[in-house]
Amino acid sequence: MAGSRRASARRRGGRRGAEANWRRKRSKTKIGAGIAVALLVLLTAGAGWLYLQLDGNIETFGADGISDNRPLASANGSNVLVIGTDARTGGNSDLGGGDKGDIGRSDTAFLLHTYADRKHAVAVSIPRDTLVDIPPCKLPDGNWTKLQPNTMFNAAYSVGQTPKGNPACTQNTVEKLTGLRVDHTVVVDFKGFAKMTEAVGGVPVCLPQDIYQKDLNPNRPTRGDQIFAKGPQTVSGQKALDYVRIRHGIGDGSDIGRIKRQQAFVASLLKKIKSDGMSPTSLLPLANAATQSLTVDPGLGSAQKLISFAMSLKNIDLHNTKFVTLPWRYQGARVAVVHPDAEALWAALKADRTLDGQDAGNHHDEQAGDSSPAPSATESVSGKGVSVAVYNGTTVTGLAARAADALKQHGFTVTGTGTATIRTQIKTVIEYGHGEKDQAEKAAQVLPGAEVTATVKSGVRIILGKSYAAVPTSTASAAPSAVPSGVVGAARSADDDPCSNLSYG
Repeated sequence: MAGSRRASARRRGGRRGAEANWRRKRSKTKIGAGIAVALLVLLTAGAGWLYLQLDGNIETFGADGISDNRPLASANGSNVLVIGTDARTGGNSDLGGGDKGDIGRSDTAFLLHTYADRKHAVAVSIPRDTLVDIPPCKLPDGNWTKLQPNTMFNAAYSVGQTPKGNPACTQNTVEKLTGLRVDHTVVVDFKGFAKMTEAVGGVPVCLPQDIYQKDLNPNRPTRGDQIFAKGPQTVSGQKALDYVRIRHGIGDGSDIGRIKRQQAFVASLLKKIKSDGMSPTSLLPLANAATQSLTVDPGLGSAQKLISFAMSLKNIDLHNTKFVTLPWRYQGARVAVVHPDAEALWAALKADRTLDGQDAGNHHDEQAGDSSPAPSATESVSGKGVSVAVYNGTTVTGLAARAADALKQHGFTVTGTGTATIRTQIKTVIEYGHGEKDQAEKAAQVLPGAEVTATVKSGVRIILGKSYAAVPTSTASAAPSAVPSGVVGAARSADDDPCSNLSYG
């Protein structure tokens, strides 16, 4: 009996022990789950707090200074104006020197066009000394200035002489210059730039030669200490700022040469950000650094909007991210815009075509039969070696001459113009003989709505219809069809060697 009671007690004790162990394990599981939940809450709260902190960092400029006379919004990609200001206010003089009260100008500016396919982008640098027409801009007292013709581009930022500058005036100026609607504007000062480079752990750059203190400050009596050695290196903070500000002592010491190095720097920065992974986690430290010295338009005035915009760019290929400079030439000590080359570049962006003429806007308009679509002013059409005769099939005076001019701008040889036998032609028809279809199709790219058809006669003949008469003259013959080769050839891709193409002159 005693043995039986002891065995029973052991069984009860074993059950109680197992129950106790189960309760302890369950308790640990609950504790572990509780810790996980608590950590999740803390992390979520922390992220929310960080977003609130970022929101508190961001400054916006008033939209009331943006002109009412703006280009129409477009579904073809988006345009973001990035302004780097050399203002010394707000503690920036510690990094850039100079007068602490100087509100500065737009020392650097580029228009970033992101194509609708979200796989291509191009940044167009606008030299600060470019002579442009600054349109009416709003002053602090609510009045608007008059048009300022033939004025240096960077002067737009200082209109009104306010401590925060006038980014709205710069945006108005860029819209007038390009004919493109600027969707967003971002202003970065010295501090913001330096902090961003530190946040990513430095940016790989390259120098074509050794650089000394006098190269950064030409007013020094001696060349001073070496601040950069020739060749590749990684820079951040003050060193990064010095790199993008160097102008003298490299090439011809021009702002054009500095633009090339700034393009190389931004390309390298993008490459570094993408290599680190474009996720909210990796972008938050960068955003925290950037927003402390950013001024943006109201459309980007929150952390969520900024990070969402940055995330929208994550699929853009580095090789398909190009950097170019507005077509320019020297005009004395200033820079003048080269026409019509600049118009061809702006037309390409407006039509969402890449520098090499590709349609990057996801356009899939179907055309009936063999009719050609309306030509884009950016398509790469070369009529070299192609001879055509042009006939007016309508009663509209001067139509053949107008079409001939448009064809000549694309390199076609016009053998003659005249009046067609039939004067009631509705649609433009391009006739071609045996083996000449390719030549006819090239001509069709210049003439909106033209239909290509084969005949037994040799040669390419164009009979213009009323459909061509209805095309606005600006569409029919204004701009060259392709971005000029000089612009395309000088373009930098974001994946280029950082040591290539660093100097001008």
